[in-house]
Amino acid sequence: MNPLAALEQVRAADVAPQPWRNGGGSTRELLAWPRDADWRVRISVAEIDADGPFSVFEGVERWFAVLGGAGIVLGVSGAERRLTPASAPLRFDGAQAPQCRLIDGATRDLNLMLRGGLRGTLERAVDGIAWHAGWRWRALFTAGAARLHAPGAASIELDAATLVYPLVPGPCRIEPIGANAPAYWIGADLEPV
Repeated sequence: MNPLAALEQVRAADVAPQPWRNGGGSTRELLAWPRDADWRVRISVAEIDADGPFSVFEGVERWFAVLGGAGIVLGVSGAERRLTPASAPLRFDGAQAPQCRLIDGATRDLNLMLRGGLRGTLERAVDGIAWHAGWRWRALFTAGAARLHAPGAASIELDAATLVYPLVPGPCRIEPIGANAPAYWIGADLEPV
């Protein structure tokens, strides 16, 4: 049996949008582990339609990446950070409520949140380059249709805007199908540090 065929796949299009806690946008929660209310790992895709502050998440490590649109300017730790689809993901303390300003219209964004002492990462995938990271739990989010390759397994095709997890151990790589769109490797320790 192909170990990739047993992976969980969550398509953003199949998840109903929910309003942000502060009302400034909407989010599609792709994963809340281990349970919705008591999550330690949360992955979501957000739509930002207007300027305003992010919600406060005390005790949460946040990662943020722009998937589509012109991007945003985010006020974090007293400095402004310009983030576009070409930017590397940004890590920041969820206790901050950074002010967000749209560059030119609405954006679609990927969020990784970790709490309870978890460490993790959100890394932009490079087409054809294997990801060797040794996190205890690993996942992939692809904004566009793509093919996932893993050791000892036949590749599988993924629809656009899909989260797939947990990845098998060893080097994995992604190959876009059609138009190139960003994809992100996600890793977490799933043990307190």
